[in-house]
Amino acid sequence: QVQLVESGGGSVQAGGSLRLSCAASGYIYSITCMGWFRQVPGKEREGVAYIVGRSGATDYADSVKGRFTISQDNAGQTLYLQMNSLKNEDTAMYYCAAKTSGSCFNRWYEYWGQGTQVTVSS
Repeated sequence: QVQLVESGGGSVQAGGSLRLSCAASGYIYSITCMGWFRQVPGKEREGVAYIVGRSGATDYADSVKGRFTISQDNAGQTLYLQMNSLKNEDTAMYYCAAKTSGSCFNRWYEYWGQGTQVTVSS
């Protein structure tokens, strides 16, 4: 089992920045991929950014490319999402996720955090 706990959400003005963190615990050695997803009420959860555990390869949703950066610490225990130039449409609940097999670049993840709210206002 893997446990994930997000932090760092909050309210920010458009154009501002936030950094989300996700602390992983449990069988973290089994994790092959981690990602950040977001969801607004009434819409499907969407993938925002992904990172491959071993290689560090990353991928981003088109809507956040050039503004968001996903990274992790060397121990693989903490995942980050640096969000710059935030827009109103980035407002959502943000979730950290992890998986132990399969492609990293899809929404099929096994473990999920409880989410942290990000609100961007004009």
